[in-house]
Amino acid sequence: MQLTTIEIVGYLASLIIALSMTMNSIVKFRWINLVGAITMTIYGFVLGAIPVGILNFFIVVVDIYYLAKIYSTKETFETLEIRADNRYLLRFLEFNAKEIQKFFPGFAYISEINTISFFILRDMSVTGIFLAHKIDKHTLCVGLDFVMPAYRDFKNGRYIYLRLKKKFISEGITKIVAPGDSKEYIKYLKKLDFHKNEDGMYEKSIV
Repeated sequence: MQLTTIEIVGYLASLIIALSMTMNSIVKFRWINLVGAITMTIYGFVLGAIPVGILNFFIVVVDIYYLAKIYSTKETFETLEIRADNRYLLRFLEFNAKEIQKFFPGFAYISEINTISFFILRDMSVTGIFLAHKIDKHTLCVGLDFVMPAYRDFKNGRYIYLRLKKKFISEGITKIVAPGDSKEYIKYLKKLDFHKNEDGMYEKSIV
């Protein structure tokens, strides 16, 4: 059986909408769902299935509304410095261990290493954790830069590497390096202007 163009559009729309439902990040969900809803709206109106077209047009409007709200909302970012033996830190790492291993395979927490350790707070909600240590006087090596699934919109990363730049520089740091342990993490680093150096690490100058 040969599918018509409009049938292909319908199947594609259904596939995109189904894919959106698998997203942990609310931002990714809204963007992918928006694309699927637009495609399904076209499918509904072209096919003459007016209820389908109207319903999905409504979903398009809702997705656009919430995306606009997400990008226009001003959030308060803060860091909460933590001691190496902090019980909440240890429980946080334990609870998120499986998700952490996806981005940092082989990660194991060594309390003696971390000279810079803090939670990232957005409107007082813990959204991620940053662990790092100096490998020389001016170079900071990232051990863990983990963001909770619902907050993976690169805002945490921009806050750490742009807005906290003065804090790092005041401590003598001029360069940050991070291992590219997974494709997802490498994509994240490149988005934040890291580049691969001769040692195979990803590097960013902050001066």
